[in-house]
Amino acid sequence: MPVPSLLAVFAHPDDESLSAGGVLARHSAAGARTAVVTATWAADTPRAAELAEALRILGAGKPRMLGYADARVPQSAPGMVRFCDAPLDEAVRQVVAHIREFRPDIMVTHDAYGGLPGHPDHVHTHRVTTLAAQAAGLGQLYPDTGAPWQPRALYLATHPHSAVPALRDVIGARKAVYSVPDELVTATVDVSAWMRQKIAAVLAHRSEVERGALPGVIAGLPPVARERLFATEWYIRQTPVIAAPAQRELTV
Repeated sequence: MPVPSLLAVFAHPDDESLSAGGVLARHSAAGARTAVVTATWAADTPRAAELAEALRILGAGKPRMLGYADARVPQSAPGMVRFCDAPLDEAVRQVVAHIREFRPDIMVTHDAYGGLPGHPDHVHTHRVTTLAAQAAGLGQLYPDTGAPWQPRALYLATHPHSAVPALRDVIGARKAVYSVPDELVTATVDVSAWMRQKIAAVLAHRSEVERGALPGVIAGLPPVARERLFATEWYIRQTPVIAAPAQRELTV
């Protein structure tokens, strides 16, 4: 059975590698088309170049950047509105255009909490992508963005409650950590075979490594700790209302 094509939509450069780097590398290695849409940062910034290198490592094509400003870093896109402040319809339209152009079988984005840190850009990316995944299949919505295309499923990158203690021990306690009950997780994916690519992609975001953000913490971990903490990815499967039932595409 062919591996389904995959379009990921994440908030910032490095989210794709941290949240779904293993699944992206796995799909690409199996010959599937993969791509990533990034909501924030301008294409002429250093972080955009780092994103391009990370996607090359993961086999996920060229950056597809919406170009909005990071909610906490105005210089990320000078002169552009913060992603969280952009008109919702405008942001959904842009993501619909990428869906209809790429025509993915499945999509991946942040969960409703925005992942462990609950960053406002992550949360907004979840909202925009959830709406766009359904709107893309409705021909009378955004007709100027291409022919309708309905992904079979949308997977939300998440963390179960049971995974949080180990992450806290190594990464350190944060002001808030958001996770979901284990029973809500519908796909637990072992990506240990693709850890080399995943970690290399994370470390390609050099500016984040240098400032001590999560990629920097990961850079300082021994390989055994990286494997223990990051060789599993968790997802919650959602089916767009108008999509036909389909088999689960992300498996253990």
